[in-house]
Order: sequence, then C-alpha cells, then structure tokens
Amino acid sequence: MKGLFQGKGWAVLCLLPFALFFIVFQIAPLLWVAVHSVQVDDGWSLSNFTRAFGSKFYRQAMQFSLEISVWSSLLGLLIAVVGSISLSKVDSRLRNFVNAFANMTSNFAGVPLAFAFIILLGFNGAITLVLKQSGLVDGFNLYSKGGLILVYTYFQIPLGVLLLYPALDALREDWRESAALLGASTWRYWWHIGLPVLTPALLGTFVILLANALGAYATVYALTTGNFNVLPIRIAAMVAGDISLDPNMASALAIILVGMMTLVTVVHQWMLRRSYHVAR
Repeated sequence: MKGLFQGKGWAVLCLLPFALFFIVFQIAPLLWVAVHSVQVDDGWSLSNFTRAFGSKFYRQAMQFSLEISVWSSLLGLLIAVVGSISLSKVDSRLRNFVNAFANMTSNFAGVPLAFAFIILLGFNGAITLVLKQSGLVDGFNLYSKGGLILVYTYFQIPLGVLLLYPALDALREDWRESAALLGASTWRYWWHIGLPVLTPALLGTFVILLANALGAYATVYALTTGNFNVLPIRIAAMVAGDISLDPNMASALAIILVGMMTLVTVVHQWMLRRSYHVAR
C-alpha cells in the first residue's frame, strides 16, 4: 500500500479520474455513435453510409462544412499570425489588454454572436445600410456561405491569437539580428527561419481551428434558423425529429464528420514529421 503512493503508482492514481472522465464522456459516446451508424431496421449494414455518400443533399452538406471550416480557419490563422507578431512588438500594457480581450471574445460564439451579426450585417443591419447608402456594398447576404465564412472567421481569430502568441517565444531576437547582419531581408528571415520554426504551431493551430469550425452548431443554427445545409444542422435535425427522426443516419453523418477531422489530424501529423526531418 505504501508503494502505491510513491513513484508511478501515485501518478497512475492521479490519472484515474481523468481516464474515467475521458472514457465516460469521450470514448463511450463515440463507440455508441459508431455502433448505431451501422444499424438498420433489419440488422447491421453500411447502408447509412451508402445513402450519405450517394445523396447530393448530404454530399452538399459535407462540401459546405469543409469549405466554410477550411476557409474560415485559413483566414483566421492568417489574421492571428499578423496579430500575434504585432502583439509581440507593442507595449506590455496594450499586449495584456489585447490578450485578455482575445480570451474573452474567444468564448463569444453561438446565439449571441449570431444576434450581433444580424444587427450589424443582416439585410437591415446598421453597417449594411450605411454601406448600401454609400454604394460600397450591393447584395451582401450574411446568410449565405460567404456570410457564414465571415462569421466563423470572426470567432476563429481570438482563439488563433491565444494559441499562436506563446509560440512566438520560440523565435529568439538574436536570430533576427544575426540574419540582418548577414544581409538577409525581413522577408528572407521569415521564410528561412521564422516560418520553419513556427510550422508546428501553425499546423497545430490550424487543426484546432478546423475542429472548432467543423463542430460549430449554435452559431449557424441561430443565424440561418437551421436552413443552411451543413453537417451539424443535418445531424441535429435527424436526432430532434423536426422533419424526420433517423438517429442511425445521424450517427453515420457524425462518424463521417469524425472521419474528416481524423483525416486532417493524420495529414497534420505527417506534415509535422516531414518538417521535423527536413529541419534535421
């Protein structure tokens, strides 16, 4: 008993609550969804996946989910990179204020965010009316795919800043000074030194932003009242039974969503290993 509270025994004991929580709330629901995705009325079959990939409607939902997630993640990552680099060069008070603001706004999503965008950029939103009267905007539709990319990008930026800003500590100031002394321009410094060092952080942040966008439900539902065709909306509609109750098909679509994220994660790990070997 004494040995249990020493060394690895104590570490395993401390890990048990987390392991139990992970199994109950992560592994078990995923297994439940996977089992129900291959269930049909008369037994077991892959017909749910066949229906999903054979239907133009469901393929459109997959396409829209991927397009919105990828574009919003790329745009959010780009803006977050520029913002993080800028933050590292400003006064500490302003930096702390922006970091605190980013921490707060990273949780500003869902219904409040959708309501704010409707007020500002809806068909009769305050900013939309001003831009229309100025002749700068004609026919902007917040409730389209482009509008959703804009909304998703907004809540991706604070999360990207929070994830990328600490990674800039890996860049040492003497590297930049040494590159400048050797005649390297700012562009060459970032291309040959800055970006390779930050590549793991950039790839990891992109994957997290992509997962954040793929699983977003409340924002797109509140913004479009469930009329835009993305996978989270389709899954929720089949589980809630607003139009048709089909939990097994919903499980199949959920597994497809998990598969998309798994594929991105596998590519991410492959690119990380490749960049590591190139760096060596």
